Amino acid sequence: MTAPTAKTIQIFLPNGEPRGIRIAEITTRIVKAVLIPRSDLPQGKLRKELDLPGIYFLFGEDEDGAKPIVYIGQTEDARKRLDSHNKTKTFWKTAIFCVSKTQNFTQAHIRYLEWYCMQRAKEVARYTLDNGQVPENSTYVPEPMEAELLDVFETVSTLVSTLGYPVFEPLAKSSASTISFYCRGGGSEGKGELVEDGFVVHEGSKARMEVVTSAINSVTPQREKLLAAGVIEERNGEFVFTQDYLFTSPSTAAAVVLGRTANGWVEWKDKAGATLSEVHRDTDDGEELADEA
Repeated sequence: MTAPTAKTIQIFLPNGEPRGIRIAEITTRIVKAVLIPRSDLPQGKLRKELDLPGIYFLFGEDEDGAKPIVYIGQTEDARKRLDSHNKTKTFWKTAIFCVSKTQNFTQAHIRYLEWYCMQRAKEVARYTLDNGQVPENSTYVPEPMEAELLDVFETVSTLVSTLGYPVFEPLAKSSASTISFYCRGGGSEGKGELVEDGFVVHEGSKARMEVVTSAINSVTPQREKLLAAGVIEERNGEFVFTQDYLFTSPSTAAAVVLGRTANGWVEWKDKAGATLSEVHRDTDDGEELADEA
């Protein structure tokens, strides 16, 4: 894996609101990303960037689902498309529209980028793709243009992630410095790693099917969401993770694997038996660290 290079990203707040409309760009690249909260849509539609063809993302949550949701599209009339989605799609809270600062995106460019973004989002599987099935790529682009568009995609991915939506970033970042942790008990065999935004349980991990009575109200709803999303499935009397999955905390991850309430900072241990807390937190003072479920 190629090591990431240092970047400077400029974020402009046109209204001075940190959580409002934001304009992000890497000054040496041609792509600009415009983030528009749904609540600020009338103001967002006044942005001149929406005069240009581009690709866009709608991000939101599903209270009954296991993952956040993204819809990916392309358009030459962003205002009309956003108005339509505002009427027909209820899940989204944030739109991000990506355009060329040099105004050289054509219909072929944005159709290819839409297809590629959908394909990558489905492969990474961090978000549920609201588009449904990813269509076959029906847009022919010459090889030099494809190479250029793949470079554009990398910029789009960086900007969208910087704005808070890492839709194209793999959950697990395997490298020489990655430390794997294990959680075992009652027939469960979980494996995972601590990441920036939570704890990832790896594909192939096994969870105990039985849930202790005291944890039914907390663990069972979590598992039902994972089953409905196909993240776990029953195999030979145990639950098996069919893909990597990001939990908001090590404790939630451990509880789902063990079928009981758990302090994940203690339950997850490396190969040498050191707990997650001992590896990643300062415990030299001997004080018991509170669980951060």
